[in-house]
Amino acid sequence: MDNKFKTVSGLWFSPTGTTKKTVSAIVGSIAKNLKNECELNKISLTLPSERVRPLVYKSGDIVVLGVPVYAGRVPNILLKYLDTLRGNKAIGIPVVLYGNRNYDDALVELSDMMTEKGFKVMAAGAFIGEHSFSKILGEKRPDEDDIDKAKDFGFEISNKIKDIDIDVKLKIKGNQPYRSYYRPRGINGEFYDFRKIKPKTNDKCIDCKICVSLCPVGSIDLDDVSKFNGICIKCGACVKGCPRKAKYYDDVNYLKHKHELEEEYESRKEIEIFL
Repeated sequence: MDNKFKTVSGLWFSPTGTTKKTVSAIVGSIAKNLKNECELNKISLTLPSERVRPLVYKSGDIVVLGVPVYAGRVPNILLKYLDTLRGNKAIGIPVVLYGNRNYDDALVELSDMMTEKGFKVMAAGAFIGEHSFSKILGEKRPDEDDIDKAKDFGFEISNKIKDIDIDVKLKIKGNQPYRSYYRPRGINGEFYDFRKIKPKTNDKCIDCKICVSLCPVGSIDLDDVSKFNGICIKCGACVKGCPRKAKYYDDVNYLKHKHELEEEYESRKEIEIFL
C-alpha cells in the first residue's frame, strides 16, 4: 500500500474515560491495519493543562477527534480551544460519545468544524458511553461489544483510506443549521437553567484531592474541595471518580431530569457510523 500516512493520532476530551476508551480502540485498529509503521499518538485534551498547545496537523496525518455530547452539541467549553485546529489536508475522523439519549447535532457540528479547519473528513461515528449523570443510563458502556465495533470502525477506515477516493462529501446525520442546546425542564414544567448546579461534598470526604485532579475545568478548590472557584459542566468526573463516593448532586431539578432520562431512554442505543 501507499506509505504516505505517517502518523495516526487519537485526541479526546474524556472526563469519565468513556470517550478515551472508544477513540483508543479506533486509532489502535487503524494503525494496526495500515501496517506501515505509522507513529501512533494518543492525546488527552481533558484537563486545562492539556488544552494549551495549538493542534496543528499536515497532509499524511490521520486524526481521530473524540468528544462527549453535552446537551446535544459539542461541549462549548472546548470551542475556543478547538479553534486552534489546523488540518492542512490531514485525514479527519470526528467521533462523539453520548449517554444513550441522543447525539442530536453534535456529530455534524464536529465534522463541520474539522472540515472548516482544513481536514478531509472521510468517516464519522456516534458511540455510546455511560451517561455523566447516571450509572444506569448506558451502564458500563462502552462495553466489550462497543469496543469491538470501534475496532471494526477503525479497520473500515483504514481500508477506505487504502482503496477509495477520500474526497467524496460525507453525509452525516444532523441538522444544519444546528438545533439549540437541549434544555431540560424543572419540577414546575418550565425550562430550567442547569448551569448553576454544582456537586455537594458529604462527610465521607478524606480530602484526597482526587476530585481536584479530575476536574476538566479546574474549578474545585485545592484548599477546600467542597468549594468551586468556577463553573461546573456536569461532566461527572468528580462524582464518579471519588473513591469515597463523597461527591453528589441534591438539586431537585437535576434529580428530576436524571430520573426522567433513566426512564425514557433505558432501551439500548446502538452505534451509528458514517463512511
